[in-house]
Amino acid sequence: MYAVKFIRWVLLLTMCISYGQNRFELMDGDRSEKVSFDFVNNLIVLEIEVNRIPLSFIVDTGVNKPIIFGISPEDSLDVKSPKDILIRGLGGGDPIRAIHSKHNVFKIGNVINRQQDFYLIRDSSINFSQQIGYKVHGIIGFDLFKNFIVEIDYNSERIGFFDPEQYRYNNCRKCESLPIEIEGSKAYVSGYIKQFSNMEEIPVKLLLDSGSCDALWLFENTEGEIAGPVKFFDDLLGFGLSGKIHGKRARLQRFRLGKFEIDQTKVSYPDSISLRYINAMRDRNGSLGTEILRRFDVVFDYPNQKLTLQKNSNFKDPFHYNMSGIQLQHNGMRIVKAMSDDIDRGRTVVSSSSQNYIPFERNFKFELEPAIEIAEVRLNSPADMVGLRKGDVILSVNRKNIMSYSLQEVNQMMNTKPGKTILLEVERKGTNLKFAFELKKVL
Repeated sequence: MYAVKFIRWVLLLTMCISYGQNRFELMDGDRSEKVSFDFVNNLIVLEIEVNRIPLSFIVDTGVNKPIIFGISPEDSLDVKSPKDILIRGLGGGDPIRAIHSKHNVFKIGNVINRQQDFYLIRDSSINFSQQIGYKVHGIIGFDLFKNFIVEIDYNSERIGFFDPEQYRYNNCRKCESLPIEIEGSKAYVSGYIKQFSNMEEIPVKLLLDSGSCDALWLFENTEGEIAGPVKFFDDLLGFGLSGKIHGKRARLQRFRLGKFEIDQTKVSYPDSISLRYINAMRDRNGSLGTEILRRFDVVFDYPNQKLTLQKNSNFKDPFHYNMSGIQLQHNGMRIVKAMSDDIDRGRTVVSSSSQNYIPFERNFKFELEPAIEIAEVRLNSPADMVGLRKGDVILSVNRKNIMSYSLQEVNQMMNTKPGKTILLEVERKGTNLKFAFELKKVL
């Protein structure tokens, strides 16, 4: 997956939260519920009814209470018991204002919480839909996991919620269960990293973070053990609630999680400015994201504090970095001239007097399509070297009009294999421009 590689939203709320008795539960005495999700740019997007209004949420085990943003007037969301607060998050910006709402009904299939809190962000600029190219209204995490055993099958795009008292683990020789620690509404797992070939393994404590589409984050110099990478490139790592997240991208010699070893793992080292609001990391060394989790069938068992993993068909997938240097996003709409479906389109008639053929003019219509534009161009990347710029609107890739493609598909078209030539047509300030560059493997 390319473009904005991940969207990160670790939150530090400026108020203490009392959980009370609100909790998700299975309706009608059911033992379990399984529902489908959409897997977009390494993110799980799940439909949840909020006060009877269907909204799309990213499932992010790194967050506490649900956060809702990007709500339009037609969504008509009922906000109960509102109270103003401030939220701080990853990124270099300032805290943002939000509304704390209590006593809401959240429903996913046959799973329901009748007393759910959430935080509503009214700032229209806080909307991550444009970065992932998919309409999302919010994020949800700990509250959805804390009272269930949760199975995630990334290949079939199904998530299951099970009553812990009724759940039975399969007798699986290829599985491994690892202990997790639940601290302050977040779950942590231990792993081991080998940064360089001449170094020993280093134990690391990692936040389980299904809301990160990256593989690993590491925090430099935590306890003086994790050194910065020798070979790396600077990049925009993503977007948080407090702005852009910058840092270094590199590779590990090896990452080990229990008995599972993964070589040449991608890793990101966020800079200190992006982490400035994470002032209570304790002994945390980083985060474990979905680029690794998706390689397993995963069972999250918060009630019994364990994580069970089994390799799936994604396990041996190579780790790729963006080879074009372009990160894309949706930004508004553009007018596209298209053929009309009118029955007279392109029809030809014959004059009875002269037998001359008189073609009718073709009929056209104008449609609004999402504009896919360049959000960032990595310095010294192939795209940067030929003059592509932030704000350029993509029209075609390798002579294919991108009108019928998703943002994710356009990203894949521009990041196929090293050495491939990419032909790009863009619109810049009303002028169409053409560029050609060769994809280059980084690290």
